[in-house]
Amino acid sequence: MKRSQPKEITALKVKQWLKEWEKVNFDEDAHRRRPDLHFYLFTLAASDLKALSGIQRRTTEGGLLRSKDLGIQRRHDKDRSEEIHQFIRYGYPWSELSEAKRKSGQFDDLRKPGWLPTAIVINILKPGDERRGEKISERDIITIKDSGGQTAILKLPDQFSSSTWKPGTWHPIEVIDGQHRLWAFEEGKSEGDFELPVVAFHGLDISWQAYLFWTINIKPKRINASLAFDLYPLLRTEDWLEKFEGHSIYRETRAQELTEALWAHPESPWHQRINMLGESGLKQTMVSQAAWIRALTATIVKAYEGKRVSIGGLFGAPVGSHKEVLPWSRAQQAAFLIFAGQKIRDAIIKCKEPWAKSLRQTKEQMTFENEQDPAFAGPNTLLNTDQGIRGILHITNDLCYVRAKELDLENWVTENDAGAADEEMVNKALKSLRKQEKLNKFLDRLADGLIKFDWRSSSAEGLSENLRTSKLVFRGSGGYKELRRQLLKLLEKERGDIGTAAQEVNEALGY
Repeated sequence: MKRSQPKEITALKVKQWLKEWEKVNFDEDAHRRRPDLHFYLFTLAASDLKALSGIQRRTTEGGLLRSKDLGIQRRHDKDRSEEIHQFIRYGYPWSELSEAKRKSGQFDDLRKPGWLPTAIVINILKPGDERRGEKISERDIITIKDSGGQTAILKLPDQFSSSTWKPGTWHPIEVIDGQHRLWAFEEGKSEGDFELPVVAFHGLDISWQAYLFWTINIKPKRINASLAFDLYPLLRTEDWLEKFEGHSIYRETRAQELTEALWAHPESPWHQRINMLGESGLKQTMVSQAAWIRALTATIVKAYEGKRVSIGGLFGAPVGSHKEVLPWSRAQQAAFLIFAGQKIRDAIIKCKEPWAKSLRQTKEQMTFENEQDPAFAGPNTLLNTDQGIRGILHITNDLCYVRAKELDLENWVTENDAGAADEEMVNKALKSLRKQEKLNKFLDRLADGLIKFDWRSSSAEGLSENLRTSKLVFRGSGGYKELRRQLLKLLEKERGDIGTAAQEVNEALGY
């Protein structure tokens, strides 16, 4: 018999407000408008809560989202939700037994109820609430009517009738904490009478939602703080974390993870070509791990360039038309860097520019397992120095950042979340990335422009005295800015989107 869908839900009102909170800086422009004095407690069937919040097992086609997404939507860890699914069905420790042990009959006494007494924390959208420039449809609103005293009545959308219900625009419920518990209920299978306790805020602004996620999951140290920035990308831009220690954890840890991936992944142009231990006297010229970490934190993992500069890091600042944080996993971030590096390396291999020919003619014996072009990996190319690495990271980040909307970066997703060191997941992300035609062609054009620069270092043979002197400006801390400036000036001369993007970056930086 089909279970009837509730149209109205009785909820308890919970008031939590202190006079000290009146001093909180409520700021609608920062997505922290003043919240309601109450939140609500009630129960709802898992299937109904999934339908009203849009929690489905997300699938991808060609790496593109099949439905709308937002910075507040987190990634799906299949292993995590499957673990919860098994627990719900069998309890502990039966849920962790192998299939063979379950069938043996020797452990039947280990079956237990899989209770989930911890509340799912949600936000119910109010009329007029916007996400990505689009308001929730009036017919999809969940209305809340005060019943007097300690209760309120929640009225579900009139058209809501089953777990297959779809809204006109946005789902009326956003899940702040508990997404994987909802994912644990399989689609197409009855959840029976399994209800979940719910804590519901009403019209809670998205910055407050990120703050709640942090205080629920990270402050008590339930999950790794670095991982939290993947689970909840919006946290990467919260100013209260900037003043605290949170963002330094994300940036430094993420830069280290990405550096390790660039060194370890076999498809990386820098495979086994990063000095991970800072050793001196190596036979090969290699940029140190510390320099790579500094370069990444100063470029692609940074927040904004400055208070008055609109250029930010692809992995650390809001991007695109809606100014939302890219919800890329660590594996995706690693794949992007590897992919962009491959484009530059491959363009240099084909390069017939005089500077590249000169470096090949003065080729010194290289002892890499897989010998690489001296123009890219030799001892006398800037591309194999701290300054050069930061230069190409700056330019790749800057131009992709200002063209994020046109390149459709916010809609590139992969099926699973994973660490940057997970080779299989990075491989899958690379495979998916190669299907992104707009980004593919853009990076090709960018690489073609970059190889027109004379990448010889001041120590290269065959330089005139004037040319050698001109290259000394790239030394020291001031060399980073000068190389970035010269590369942008060169790329401004390129036709089409590369030239336009370089000009836009130059204007933003005031070069």
